[in-house]
Amino acid sequence: MSSLSLKIALAQINFLVGNVSANVDNIIKAAITARDDLAADMIVFPELIVTGYPAEDLLFRADFIEEANNAIQYIAESVNDIALVLGFPELSDDKLYNSAVVLHQGVTLACYRKRALPNYGVFDERRYFTAGNQVCVFEFNGGFIGLTICEDVWQKGIIDANKQAGAELLLTLNASPFNSGKINQREAVICSQVKAAQIPIVYVNQVGGQDELIFDGASFVANSQGEIIYRAEEFKEHIGRVEFINNKPIIGECVPLYDNIASVYQALVLGIKDYVRKNGFGGAILGLSGGIDSALVLALAVDALGSDKVEAVLMPSRYTQDMSNEDAILEAEKLDVKYHIIPIEPAVNAFTGMLAEVFAGTKKDTTEENIQARCRGVILMAMSNKQGKLLLTTGNKSEMSVGYATLYGDMAGGFAPIKDVPKMLVYQLAHYRNTLSQVIPERVITRPPSAELAPDQVDEDSLPPYEILDAILERYVEKDQSADDIIAAGFSREHVARAINLVDKNEYKRRQSPPGIRITSRAFGRDRRYPITSGYKGIKD
Repeated sequence: MSSLSLKIALAQINFLVGNVSANVDNIIKAAITARDDLAADMIVFPELIVTGYPAEDLLFRADFIEEANNAIQYIAESVNDIALVLGFPELSDDKLYNSAVVLHQGVTLACYRKRALPNYGVFDERRYFTAGNQVCVFEFNGGFIGLTICEDVWQKGIIDANKQAGAELLLTLNASPFNSGKINQREAVICSQVKAAQIPIVYVNQVGGQDELIFDGASFVANSQGEIIYRAEEFKEHIGRVEFINNKPIIGECVPLYDNIASVYQALVLGIKDYVRKNGFGGAILGLSGGIDSALVLALAVDALGSDKVEAVLMPSRYTQDMSNEDAILEAEKLDVKYHIIPIEPAVNAFTGMLAEVFAGTKKDTTEENIQARCRGVILMAMSNKQGKLLLTTGNKSEMSVGYATLYGDMAGGFAPIKDVPKMLVYQLAHYRNTLSQVIPERVITRPPSAELAPDQVDEDSLPPYEILDAILERYVEKDQSADDIIAAGFSREHVARAINLVDKNEYKRRQSPPGIRITSRAFGRDRRYPITSGYKGIKD
């Protein structure tokens, strides 16, 4: 047994997909900080940090891959007196590998190719990469260190293989995306494996928002008994350090985890912040109705961007209740957000007048309701264009699932922060936000939800109660349970049939909705890909 002693920095840093030169500069800057300020011997970065993750079909571009591969030697030559462990897409003999490289004193000490390529849920790694087939153990500071990448440590056998190859410490580079409960699951699975193998692990995870995905960070170190002795804060950039003496990690700072509701809230805040920042918008704008969904999105946007970067628009119609306007104004004032009041009646009258001849002899139906929503969409998009602010939509997952939204109306926008948040979770998040400071009026939380597009309208006129609907949708959308399974679980056939039929027939709407933040184990978009044109019926007539 050797006497491995070293100080390792964990670089939990937010990088930008596709910007290789900026990522390289940040890698070098972080390495110098770790060397000079933390006296680290080694710094470990997340998976594919040179390109950012996931780079998707950028990985098919030869010029992009060439730039990423050339960057490795440049990094090696730019930093001395500290070892760097980082991820990049390695091109070798016309094959592309998801690799981790160890650089020290201008040379490459080791290079590992990821063996377990995930190809499920949000992952498409077999589309781009060839799997490696060997362990990689290298010598450094008097000890032997093994390398793994993300999915490797979820699969049985790979950690054991490193131990059998002589590794006394395991480093794992990760881009593990967030969903509710994922952090606890991640730690439980990995710690059980390192305990069984009796090998300590340094787990470095990416942090930041990338389109629909959120990376939560929460990097950690576990000893050979599977006990976490260091953890970085969730959703925050951080360069921390842990010290190993005679193969054993010394207990360091261990930041406690958020509970599930708080972690979802923080994920949504980070998602909005990074989408706006990384895409170059000057702020955000949204329609504020006095309902709970828009109230939550307003609070999230302000927490993400600051009140000076957020603008709200009230667009009352003849059906908007006074209390909706009152509550919307109160929300904007509590959050110190600039707001406008633009009644939509003139626009609605103009459109209905223009359409009067072609609508002659027909009865009023949802068409007239949708005209109201689309007038609002035009107003909001015009303001977004003029001001260079991102338009946030306010629809939740329950509504997106059953199509309770208007194409080119309330679905119009650039980003949908709560697209993957079921309605009942919206209420929980609103309650949580009010524990930080009271910004959402209690009446908004307790009143029956309504689209306010018709007289005395409430959501439950058209939908099952949300506590029932959400439970059915979780089983059908996220767990792929059949109608018979859901009914057998105690739900009425009427509610199940109504919900499933709506989900199936509204795929065309969801496909046209803006991207939104993934917080469940299966979101619409990258996770769940169903054909629009399909003869499948989730429930038989």
